[in-house]
Parts: sequence; C-alpha cells; structure tokens
Amino acid sequence: MGLFDMFKGDNEEMNPQFAFATSLIYMISADGVIENEEVGQLLAVLGGEETEGGIGVGANNRKLLERAVKYQQKTAVETFLSEATPILTDAQKMCILTNLLDSSLSDGTAAPEEQAMFAQFLEAFGVSEERFKPFFDVIVLKTDRAVFTKSDHPSNEPGYTVQLKM
Repeated sequence: MGLFDMFKGDNEEMNPQFAFATSLIYMISADGVIENEEVGQLLAVLGGEETEGGIGVGANNRKLLERAVKYQQKTAVETFLSEATPILTDAQKMCILTNLLDSSLSDGTAAPEEQAMFAQFLEAFGVSEERFKPFFDVIVLKTDRAVFTKSDHPSNEPGYTVQLKM
C-alpha cells in the first residue's frame, strides 16, 4: 500500500452487481438529464423498498448505488467498460444490455446520447446489433404504450400479430 492510496476513495473491486448498478447510472446520466421515470426504473431494478414518502432504496442497495454514482462521476465510461467487461458472463452482459435499453426508453424515447452510450456497451460486450435485435424488439414492445392511446397505431390494425423476427 502506497502512502497516498487512502486518498483514492473507492478501493473495492469490480464485481458483477456493481457493474450492473454502475451501468444503469451511466445510462441515466448519458443525456445530462435524469428523469423521474429513469430513477423509478433504477430503483425497481435494484430492488427499491416502500417508505413513507414513496419508494426508497434498502441499506445494501443504497451503499451500492452511492458507490456506483461516485465511481461514474470520476471514471470515463471507456475505463469502466474495460474494467467491467472481463468479469461479466454472457448472461450478465445481456441482462445489463436489456436493462440499459429499458432504462433509456423509460421516459418514452432514447436520447441520441443514450443511443450512443448503448452502442458503446454493445461494442464493449461484443454483442452485435443482429444478435440483440430480438431483445430490442421486446423492450420496444413493452414500452410502446401508444397501442392503448392511438387507435390508428400500426400495431392495432386488424389482422396484425406481434411476432419476434430472428
């Protein structure tokens, strides 16, 4: 241990759960605006708990979230991806990607900065757009609530059936 190591701050090792939480922080911060829907999505994914004022974060998840926010504020996404990618399994990468996409669409649209951030994660994780397309289609379907409010929505046409295209 060097003399100044105590000033480094976060000296805990990268692990999959931390990588997951931190990935979501990068995504909701990508466009510079953190929307209520994005915070709600983050808390839902991390396991928020009911409090008198609404939904809060449990003690363990609060510590994880605080650590992730501090890390994100001082670390470039490229550095994060180079540290996180080697420790994640394929299933963990796909879980992160589907949650990132869900988060980016939680406020209705994915901002250009969120789209660029998502592309960085796809590339770093070695997942092609072609491979991810079926997951993308499901998340888009999940978040497209216009099917309930617009009778002329293309998916509401008689005879239309939702199908995954591989």
